[in-house]
Amino acid sequence: VGTYYHDPFKDPRDFAKNNILYHFPGIGKQLEIGKYCSIACGTKFLCTIAHHSKRSLAYYPFPLAGEHWHMTMEDLDWVDKGPTIVGNDVWFGQNVTVMPGVHIGDGAIIAANSVVTKDIPPYCVAGGNPCIVRKKRFDDELIEYLLALKWWDWNADKIFRNMGALCSGDLQQIKHIVD
Repeated sequence: VGTYYHDPFKDPRDFAKNNILYHFPGIGKQLEIGKYCSIACGTKFLCTIAHHSKRSLAYYPFPLAGEHWHMTMEDLDWVDKGPTIVGNDVWFGQNVTVMPGVHIGDGAIIAANSVVTKDIPPYCVAGGNPCIVRKKRFDDELIEYLLALKWWDWNADKIFRNMGALCSGDLQQIKHIVD
């Protein structure tokens, strides 16, 4: 709901094909993206199969390369990093790469050209390669309030009635939400 991807070079409707990489059917749930996220051009999500085992003598994923190898994923010394989970109202700058198994909290901002290798807490601004938390967007009290509020679960009418508070730079307005 409400999440969008902007790409002036490729059809945004091809987001899954162009931006979710190394997803193979039957290998677990790979990616969950929350509501009302803003995803800029070039953001890529690498799925868990992209994580090669560092303990193997060969990095080559033989089971994925054809049936003639007579192997399955269970035959590999492979660690499933689990799904990548993106919270609600997350903003990704241009050309972000998100590695497998990362969890990005609600309300986080990921700076352009970042490589996200570790979890990012809710309502933090993070950036770099590797991506690190630079600061919190708000104080702990307001973060807890916003996480409990879960405005992204409201119906469209309630969001519309509270648009002024949601879009305000005056963070105290959010405490005067209209039911």
